[in-house]
Amino acid sequence: MSEVSPCLNCGACCSHFRVSFFWGECSSSGGTVPDELVTQITPSRVAMNGTDCKSPRCTALVGEVGSNVQCSIYEQRSSPCREFEASWENGEQNVDCDAARARFGLPPLDPEWNQIHYDQSA
Repeated sequence: MSEVSPCLNCGACCSHFRVSFFWGECSSSGGTVPDELVTQITPSRVAMNGTDCKSPRCTALVGEVGSNVQCSIYEQRSSPCREFEASWENGEQNVDCDAARARFGLPPLDPEWNQIHYDQSA
């Protein structure tokens, strides 16, 4: 990914989707996600606080969507967060990224946003 990630000026996915995952990713089960930041939704699944509601926003998101954001538990984040890629990050469009951005009036990412990084490393 480019050293200047569009995710640092977005955060739309953190305020658009429910982030649910297996409870084994929680710190009390040997995982990394802090227990106090999740809510149990089934016997085996939890969701990040703030994402299991009508107007979701993960409590770990700091900043204003579409401006300057960061994840307060970035190194401890769950697998859905680790696996979610910005559109065109690896040369493929992510329609979920584009949909989340659209909800906040942000344009879809340009397919060439990460080319600067690749051109500099060539």
